[in-house]
This record gives sequence, structure tokens and C-alpha cells, in this order.
Amino acid sequence: MSNILQTGSNKPESDNSDSKKIVVVISGSGSNLQAFIDAFHVEQSVTHIAAVISNRPGVFGLERASNAGIDNFVIDHQSFPDRETFDQAMASKIEQYDPDLIVLAGFMRILSERFVNQFMGKLLNIHPSLLPKYPGLDTHRKALENKELFHGSSVHFVTRELDGGPVIAQTRLALNHSDKEDTVMQKVQKLEHSLYPEIARWFLDGRLSLENNQISLDNQNLKSPVIFQSSAGQKH
Repeated sequence: MSNILQTGSNKPESDNSDSKKIVVVISGSGSNLQAFIDAFHVEQSVTHIAAVISNRPGVFGLERASNAGIDNFVIDHQSFPDRETFDQAMASKIEQYDPDLIVLAGFMRILSERFVNQFMGKLLNIHPSLLPKYPGLDTHRKALENKELFHGSSVHFVTRELDGGPVIAQTRLALNHSDKEDTVMQKVQKLEHSLYPEIARWFLDGRLSLENNQISLDNQNLKSPVIFQSSAGQKH
């Protein structure tokens, strides 16, 4: 029996050879996935989401994909004996779509070195902290406990180091220390939904690339992340 379950859609691929393709990988409700659907899965878009893959069955992100008519699959990591064989199965499914970009959107698994190497340079992640601060989990709680002045989220290229790849851009907000952790999470997620599709668009438009662990933006080496300030809605 196959360990890959298709859970929705099976529409034919577009005949537009200029179309850019994204594969989105999720583990949960898919709020950032919805931001990508709203940004790209529209008429006349030169980019479309080719497939959504979840490592967990029954999550709401799969329903979002089905509602948008996007191919979606469950590759349950619990059905595989180890990380490497799971990653190989996921890589094989991704390769079937020949994507220009792979977006990790709330994907809660550490990727193997082989997987990262295979897709290096076209693999993006978003992390809910101002990296390099607070890699890993519980970022909002840590920011509150440490009374940070600013908090936010970072979009970075994925490398072999967990949450350690070169940071492309960050969105940040002044941290209200009277806020609860859930409130901070909601505020940060709202910012993410604008930031992440925008950075993906830079990549797909050919403005953004990664070579030898160095980010290039508009044909210049990026020396520090682009900062989006939530209060002004501007980048710096």
C-alpha cells in the first residue's frame, strides 16, 4: 500500500510554459498557505500553486487546498521507518511537479541533509522570530519573557542548519509586554501573511537568489535582511 494519499483535486496542468509553479509543504491549519492562495491562485496569475503536501492527515490546510482546486497529498511521516525514507518520498512527490519554488508553511519537521541539498536555493521557510534570535519553538513566549522591544518573523533560505539559513527579510512590530502569547502569535501571523508571498514573488520574478550561501537581491549581495516595519508598512 502506498504511503502517499491524494486528498483532493487532480486538474490538468496549465499549458502556459511561462507559468511559475510553487509546491507548499504544511503540517497544520495552513494560514500562510491561504495567504499564498490569495496572492497567486487567481486568474491571470503567471504563478500558481501546483501542489500542497502535508505530513499530517486531516489538517485544515488540506481543506484550504481542496477548496482552491489544488492537488494535495498526505505523506504521513508516521508511516515511514525513519526521517530519510520519509524525506525521499516527499522529494519524489515534489519532483513530479517540477516546481520553481518550494515553500515551507508551518511544516513542523526537521529536514534531512539529503533533502535540503536536493532543493537548495529554491527552498524557503518562515520562522516566527527575528532570527538569529529564538530558533526552534516557543518563540513568542521567549520574546515576552525576555522583554524584547521588537518581535516578528523572518523569511530565510533553508540550509542544513535548523532555522539558520540566510535571512532574506523580516517583518517586525513593537512588542506589547502586556499581551498574552496567543495575542502576539496572532499579530505576528497577520504580518507573515503579507511578508511571505511578497518574498516568494521576488524569487519567482528572478530578483532573488542564493549562491554559495550568499543572497543576491536585484543583482547585489544582500548584507542584512530587508526590514518591513509593521507600523509604517514600509521596507528599509
